[in-house]
Amino acid sequence: MRLTKPRFAPLSDAEMSPEQDEALKDFRPGPVLNIFRTLVRAPKALTRFNAWGGYVLSRRNDLPPREREIVILRTGFLCKSGYEWTQHHRIGLREGLTEDEIERIKGGAGAGWAPADAVLIKATDELHADQFITDATWAELGQHFSDKQRMDVVFTCGQYTQVSMMLNTFGVQLDEGQTLDPDLKG
Repeated sequence: MRLTKPRFAPLSDAEMSPEQDEALKDFRPGPVLNIFRTLVRAPKALTRFNAWGGYVLSRRNDLPPREREIVILRTGFLCKSGYEWTQHHRIGLREGLTEDEIERIKGGAGAGWAPADAVLIKATDELHADQFITDATWAELGQHFSDKQRMDVVFTCGQYTQVSMMLNTFGVQLDEGQTLDPDLKG
């Protein structure tokens, strides 16, 4: 976590305007996470953000869920986003990643991955470092993934880079009951 306290506190239900409450309707019933209670301070932006994020996390994204989570977790790790890593650690397990694989995501493409997984990590690293996937990595991705899936690698990494920037800058803190990975402190 980059900040130990939020720059914008998550809004309680009692603090929300009708427009803000409406922007969160799709999250209810059930707990509303701190990220959304923070972003609802800009309800129109949150509504548009959720539409795009909904695509990235849906079946319309042609990356299989496990592979999508590799890209998301690597992006969150590279962006030093403790909140993102914590949320998607749980989701990654649900989507088929093992604890060992999630730990190895931190080590990069050379951490004992099968070729298809390694090139996802390599592509994510290139996007993070240079906002571009090299021709060699693009061709290697094409050995394992369709054109649409390669596009979805870029869409997924871009979405979670944006998410990580918001989380880090706004100081969104972990939700109740969550524990921060020690590799993502400070």
